[in-house]
Amino acid sequence: MATELVGIIGGSGLGDALVEHFSSAKTVNMDTPFGSPSGPITVGTFGNREVAFLNRHGLDHTHNPSCVPYAANIFALKRMGVRTVLASGAVGSLREEIAPGHLVVVDQFIDKTVRRQGSFFDDYGAVHCEMADPVCSRLHQAIVETARTLYCGTHDSGTYVCMEGPQFSTRAESLMHRAWGGDLIGMTAMPEAKLAREAQMCYTLVALVSDYDCWRPPEGTQEKQALLAEIIANLGTATENCLELMRAVLAGDVDLVDSECSCRSSLGLAVWTPQAGLDAEKTQKLAPLFE
Repeated sequence: MATELVGIIGGSGLGDALVEHFSSAKTVNMDTPFGSPSGPITVGTFGNREVAFLNRHGLDHTHNPSCVPYAANIFALKRMGVRTVLASGAVGSLREEIAPGHLVVVDQFIDKTVRRQGSFFDDYGAVHCEMADPVCSRLHQAIVETARTLYCGTHDSGTYVCMEGPQFSTRAESLMHRAWGGDLIGMTAMPEAKLAREAQMCYTLVALVSDYDCWRPPEGTQEKQALLAEIIANLGTATENCLELMRAVLAGDVDLVDSECSCRSSLGLAVWTPQAGLDAEKTQKLAPLFE
């Protein structure tokens, strides 16, 4: 199991706390055909797992959601040998029962992003991956079962609406997202999940609820600074809950990396352009995705 490299994508708070528990930690700088990833990748041992952590927003939170180099991040992890990604990200809640501080093990997405590179294959050919079930069901179930042994306010499923940002929703948009069946609103899960599927990686996401989205106005006449402090405190609670969950998953004996998982063959029937129509040089450049 120690030879299995598990990737973790998250924010600086989660990463800093996880990395503190790494042994033999080192940082790796990568480059890819899609540019540099968000920052250095920290590789180390957590329990009996080899783990590679990548801060999605970069050091000091320098990349806003629209500017995160999602393609470079996923490609770099795949090239390093990562085949399983456990991701996390902050969200607003669209449902009364999903309270600030809670976690949600996401199982569906609605993608509203428009400015980001959503595929590795734009200048390669016609490549169409199945996305009906956008997270790895095997990983999802493993996290849900682990969460049930803890006391960290975790919901087993939820639909994540990924908006472009960086501005937050209007109230009309927030109400529309609720009407669509969305449970959470965030800015970072897409195209990350789509690119992981194109890279033939198992991917799952734990969402950290910081507040209710603007469909639900804050109670009373709370000043903005006090409201911001409350949101930061909620995110701190959710981060601690997520850390507890991640530690339990990584310390457990479940097989996080499985070469027989259907996610690992997602390109099998996805390339519709005949081999003769594909550029050999580009195929070589993209070779890690096909491994």
